[in-house]
Amino acid sequence: MTEPVAKGGVDVIVSALANLPAGPGVYRMLDAAGNALYVGKARSLKKRVVAYMQQARLPERLRRMVGETFALEVVTTHTEAEALLLEANLIKRLKPRYNILLRDDKSYPWLLITADGTFPQLTKHRGAQTRKGGYWGPFASAWSVNQTIQALQRVFLLRTCADTVFANRSRPCLLHQIKRCSAPCVGRISASEYAVTVDQARAFLSGKAGTVQRDLAAEMETASAALEFERAAAIRDRIRGLTHIQGSDVINPESIADADVIAVFQAAGQSCVQVFFIRGGRNNGNRSFFPSQARGEGAAEVLAAFIAQFYDDKTPPPMILLNETVPEVDLLAEALALRAGRKVDLVVPQRGEKRDVVRHAETNAREAMERKLAESAGQEKLLSATGALFGLDQPPARIEIYDNSHITGTNAYGVMVVSGPDGFMKSAYRKFAIKGPLTPGDDFAMMREVLMRRFSRIMSENPDRTDGTWPDLVLIDGGAGQLSAAHAVFDELGIHDLPLVAIAKGPDRNAGREWFYQKDRPPFQLPARDPVLYYLQRLRDEAHRFAITTHRAGRTRKITTSELDEIDGVGAARKRALLNHFGSARGVKQAGLRDLEAVSGINKATARLIYAHFNPGTTIE
Repeated sequence: MTEPVAKGGVDVIVSALANLPAGPGVYRMLDAAGNALYVGKARSLKKRVVAYMQQARLPERLRRMVGETFALEVVTTHTEAEALLLEANLIKRLKPRYNILLRDDKSYPWLLITADGTFPQLTKHRGAQTRKGGYWGPFASAWSVNQTIQALQRVFLLRTCADTVFANRSRPCLLHQIKRCSAPCVGRISASEYAVTVDQARAFLSGKAGTVQRDLAAEMETASAALEFERAAAIRDRIRGLTHIQGSDVINPESIADADVIAVFQAAGQSCVQVFFIRGGRNNGNRSFFPSQARGEGAAEVLAAFIAQFYDDKTPPPMILLNETVPEVDLLAEALALRAGRKVDLVVPQRGEKRDVVRHAETNAREAMERKLAESAGQEKLLSATGALFGLDQPPARIEIYDNSHITGTNAYGVMVVSGPDGFMKSAYRKFAIKGPLTPGDDFAMMREVLMRRFSRIMSENPDRTDGTWPDLVLIDGGAGQLSAAHAVFDELGIHDLPLVAIAKGPDRNAGREWFYQKDRPPFQLPARDPVLYYLQRLRDEAHRFAITTHRAGRTRKITTSELDEIDGVGAARKRALLNHFGSARGVKQAGLRDLEAVSGINKATARLIYAHFNPGTTIE
C-alpha cells in the first residue's frame, strides 16, 4: 500500500494513517525518487508510524529522514517475528540510508566430506550445498577451513585431491609420502578401512572427539598386541595429532558445542561487531564487521540490528552468546527459531567459560576498532593530500580506478575498482566484458567502451548524483592517449566537472617513476618516497590485479567450453558421452551421422541435430 503525498514529510504520515492496519508488518519510507530511506517493523503499524508525527521527540537523524519522506509503503505479516525477518531481508536488499546496515557480501566456506563415491573426498566448499555429502561450518575464512583440513589430514589421512586427479593416479602423491593421505587412489588402503576413517572424521567434526580417541587407543593396543608395531606407531601419531587439535581453552571452549559468539564495541561514534563461529567445540575462526549508519545508536541497538541481518541468509546455531542484552530479545529469539526450525537461545553469560569466551570476542572487537581508527586517520590524510594534488575542492569520498586486460585483443575485459575513506570498497567493483566491435588490442577503444557504459548508465540511474555512486575522482591506467579517450567520452556525455587523471609507468615500466596526466596541466611526477605516490600506486595496482584475475577467469571459462555447448538438446551428460567417444569437440565435428548415432546416449534425432549443426546446408537422408 503506497500513499504518496506531494508535500512530503509529516504530511505523508498523516495521509497514510487513515489506511494503516493495526496489525504487525513492515513499513518503508521512500524519497521522491522512490529510493528507500528507512525500513522498520512494528507489532502495530498504526501505533508505530504515528510516533514519527511527534517531531520534538525524534533525534535529529530521524527528523531529517521524515523531512525527506515522500511516500510510505507497508507490508502486513501474520506475526511480529515474521515482520522482523522481513525487515532484515529488506534492509540487506534495499540498503536504506537511515538504517543500521551490515556490510557482509561474502559467502562463508564450509568443510565437505563427499558421499558420491567409494573413497569420499575432504574438501572446502562455498555456495549452494547441492553436492551429496556432509557439511560442517560455517568457517570465518578460507584460512580457517584450510587449517582444519590440514589438521584432519594428519589424523584421518583422507584424500583431498579432485576426482579427476584421483581417478588418473598411478602412484602415491607427495601427501602420502608426508603421511597426510592413505593413498586410496592406488589401493594402499581398502574401501572398508577407508570408510572407518571417514566415519571417525565425521564423528570428530560432530563433536564426538572423545569417542574417536578411545577407538584409536583400542586399535593401537590391538595392533601392538599382534606385534604390528609399525601400524601401532602410525595410530599413535594419529592420536597425538588428535590430542593437539583438541586443546581446550578460551579459543576452543570445552563447555560449548555449537554456538556463535557475538560482541560489540563502540568508540569514536563507530561500532565494531566481532563474531566467533564455534562448531563441535572448535573455533572455526572469527570476523570483524563495521555496520554503517550506526552513529548515535547504542551498542544494544546496533547488536540487535546486526543479528537480524546477519542471519537473514544463514541458519543460526542453537546458542548465540552476546556481550550486551539486546532489546526485544524474546522476539529476536522467536524470529531466529523460525529461520532455524528449532529453538535458538540468546544468552549474555555472567560467569564461567562462556563469559571468558565472550570477553575474548569483546577484546578482539576493541582491538579491531583501534586498528580501524588508526588506519582511517592515515587514510584521511592520504585522501586530503590526493585532493590537494589534483586540485579538488575537498578530499575525495569515492575514487574509481579503471584498467583493461587482454591478450592481443582476445578475452578482453575492463574493470572498475573503488576506494574511499574506509579503503577498497570491493562490493562496488565492476567487470566489463568488452563487446566491441574494435580492432584487437585497441586499448583506447576498450577504455572508451568501459567509460561509456559506466557513465551513461549512472547518468540515467542517478542524474542528480545524490546516492553516493558518483565518483569524486577518476583514475585510469595509461598515459596521454588514454586520458584523451576518456575526455572524449565525458565530452560526448556532457560531463565536464569530473576530475580525471591518467597514471603511466615511467621508463621501462619502472614503478616509482610514474607520470601523472591531467587536462590543462603538464605531465608531472611525485618524489620517489612521497606517501601519496605509494597510495596512488596501490590504487593502480589493485585495478591491475582485478583486471588480470578477471581476464584469466574469462579465458578459463572459454577454454572449458566448447562448440557443443551451442547445440540445443546437448546437455552435460550428452556432451560428456560425445567427448569420451570422440576425444574432442573437433572429433565430434568431423564425425559422420552413423558415427554419432553409435554413441551411447545419443539417439537418431539428437545425432541429426548435431550433424546439422556442424554441416549446415547438408541434406540428411
